[in-house]
Amino acid sequence: METNTDTKTLVQERYTAAARQVRESGEAACCAPSLRCCDPVTTNLYNEAEKSGLPANAVLASLGCGNPTALIELKPGETVLDLGSGGGIDVTDDMLALARENQRQAGVENVEFLKGEIESIPLPDNSVDVVISNCVINLSADKDRVLRETFRVLKPGGRFAVSDVVVRGEVPDEVRKSMLLWAGCIAGALEEQEYISKLAAAGFTGITVEATRVYSAEDAKASLMWAGLDVKAVAPLIEGKFISAFVRATKPAGCGCASGCCR
Repeated sequence: METNTDTKTLVQERYTAAARQVRESGEAACCAPSLRCCDPVTTNLYNEAEKSGLPANAVLASLGCGNPTALIELKPGETVLDLGSGGGIDVTDDMLALARENQRQAGVENVEFLKGEIESIPLPDNSVDVVISNCVINLSADKDRVLRETFRVLKPGGRFAVSDVVVRGEVPDEVRKSMLLWAGCIAGALEEQEYISKLAAAGFTGITVEATRVYSAEDAKASLMWAGLDVKAVAPLIEGKFISAFVRATKPAGCGCASGCCR
């Protein structure tokens, strides 16, 4: 069984390669050989109006599974934390460099990129209004800690609104153990009820999971082949079980970490 360190190293290698591909060749990150298994999860997530005015490399570097800003109405003056913002639209040093260059080109001044790990967010308690994320939490090998940290940094009444890959039902062990699929946003996905339970255990309320895309066995064939798995044997077993979903929750009002409700 792979360790948390193995998972972290592989994810860093895969996403560093994707960032370099965008910067050096101008090709979309989702087409990178290191992340080929992410397609079709990452395609057609933003419409032309949403992409208008963005630097080309910011769009090319997008490796999400949804559009988290469509999840929730952001209000002027709110502090928004995006976990794992990649090239600046959805992090390794290469991804940070790409994001900062995209920020410069876009002329955006109210954004700051922080290097850190989502299992240990480099922000104080009760400091952000909204947490968003795009197909990143599933990459962590310690999701309980990620959700506790997310709860900690949210202000009382703060909102959690992420796009993530979620599993409905049982999935074969060979898929779960595949590191290639983990880096491609699939093998690290939580089962739907488990995701809800972990959010509740971290202290969240008002938890909902809304499916936005349901993936067929045909969608998964390229991923399975790339990982060296038996397509004929595995594909029928995952039919319709992987979904892209909007996951929403709230930190209860009056629940500051000083009150002892951070877990």
